[in-house]
Amino acid sequence: MTYRFSIPTRVRAMGRASLLGWSLLAAAAAAAATGGDHAAVDSLIQARRYDEARALADKFLADRPRDVQMRFLKGVIQLETDRRSEAIATFTQLTQDAPELPEPYNNLAVLYAGQGQYDRARAALESSLRTNPSYATAQENLGDVYARLAADAYSQALQMEGSSPAAAPKLAAIRSLFQGPGAPAAGPAALASAQAAGASRRAQAVAASAPAATPPAVAVAAAPAAPARPVPAAPAPEPKAAPAPAPAPVAASTAAPASSEAASKQAVEQAVRAWAAAWSAKDMQRYLDAYAKDFVPAGGQSRKAWEEERRVRIEGKTDIKVSLDDLVIGIDGDTARARFRQSYRSNALNVRSRKTLELKREGTDWHITREAVGNS
Repeated sequence: MTYRFSIPTRVRAMGRASLLGWSLLAAAAAAAATGGDHAAVDSLIQARRYDEARALADKFLADRPRDVQMRFLKGVIQLETDRRSEAIATFTQLTQDAPELPEPYNNLAVLYAGQGQYDRARAALESSLRTNPSYATAQENLGDVYARLAADAYSQALQMEGSSPAAAPKLAAIRSLFQGPGAPAAGPAALASAQAAGASRRAQAVAASAPAATPPAVAVAAAPAAPARPVPAAPAPEPKAAPAPAPAPVAASTAAPASSEAASKQAVEQAVRAWAAAWSAKDMQRYLDAYAKDFVPAGGQSRKAWEEERRVRIEGKTDIKVSLDDLVIGIDGDTARARFRQSYRSNALNVRSRKTLELKREGTDWHITREAVGNS
């Protein structure tokens, strides 16, 4: 059965020939809103005018062969026109040239799964999640691949002499997840499609609005001044004046917490912007010092392996520019959460994404304890 998907505004469930749902490259959606050539190719794909889209993409890439967004769109055209081997080559090269992006890995896994190469699909999805541990579509796809691998293992076990009688009900339970051979159950597939669709629509909405050249600082309200204590009048000889009443305690009690929270927000903002500046400057010492000692990298990596990987990725770029928009900070005692829109540009890549940093106070400084991409 033919694979069914829509590019780039939403994703539909795949046909029965595959376990997985397609994902989209957020960078492509952003480029479609800001670049005339990208938008034109995108529109032609939407209109199913694939020959024209391919011709325009090839013309663009003849002058700018390293453009990640256009290469991704070309991979989409190859998928739509059933040129699967060419699409595999395109997405494979993208994973090598832009390893920061999780989506090419995910789509490569879909292609492998469609060919029954589930071990290669698993490896591609694990690479996708190492790049973005909060990528829900890849995580669910990985679960589907694990289910297929488990079904194959139980099926082989049943064909062997001395197999356990428990293997048959286990195989039946896994097969109940699927409506037919190789087809995903409607519920999980529909959920994955909806998640990918929402992510793509959010990316387009973000790209449609031009980012401010300099993001505004977090607004901090001045702490209310404590009311002045009234000065009692000089006592008259007769009668003796009563002492002046003490000021109401309510206003005084609200001033200190407000001031403390405002100062904490300022300190967190400074820490987050210093982290982005160190990343842009490729200052690895300051960049790594921005993370707490108990920061645990996602994906099961050790702290040492994570640091080595970050050094390779950051120092390997000719230039990097990281800017932050729409920074929103929440404080809860000695912990904080900073949400913002991150724009990342290097010599080979230009992408925007939502990001969340969780921080904790260590002495007078704030350090990152967790980071996630998306609306975490």
